[in-house]
Amino acid sequence: MNLNTRNNIITIVLAVVIVFLAWFLYRSIVDPYQEVIEERIMVERERHRMELVRDVLVQYRTRRGDFPPTDGGLDSLVTFLRTDSLMAERGDSLFTFLPPSNYSPDSLIYSPRAPYNRFEYTLNDTIRPVLYLLENPGSGDRIGDLERTTMLNAPNWN
Repeated sequence: MNLNTRNNIITIVLAVVIVFLAWFLYRSIVDPYQEVIEERIMVERERHRMELVRDVLVQYRTRRGDFPPTDGGLDSLVTFLRTDSLMAERGDSLFTFLPPSNYSPDSLIYSPRAPYNRFEYTLNDTIRPVLYLLENPGSGDRIGDLERTTMLNAPNWN
């Protein structure tokens, strides 16, 4: 094999190695960043869903006079969304889900992240004003507080 042919083969092999290493470097930078972006989007979707539950709680209190009880409270919200004439008629426009989810009263009380945990709702009706706590068991996010009236309807992530 002459010197020119050997140099051409080495050049081709090195070019393939350079292309492979460039691709590997690109993927090692982009893939973790893409995971961070997807996580941020999921957190935003979870928080938006919790804010929708808060909005339904406020509508429930406005139309019924008080918050639902702790036992079966979130189920009461789903029933409220289905049976109240205004909520049944305009619920999909009042409480819009972030894509790719579509409005459904049944899925309102569940996190959009797998394993689709149900939000936890607790009511403290021993003080005035009546306070509630809405928590996402899959994260540390919560809306409201059971002791501080200044946290009524306030999320902990703001």
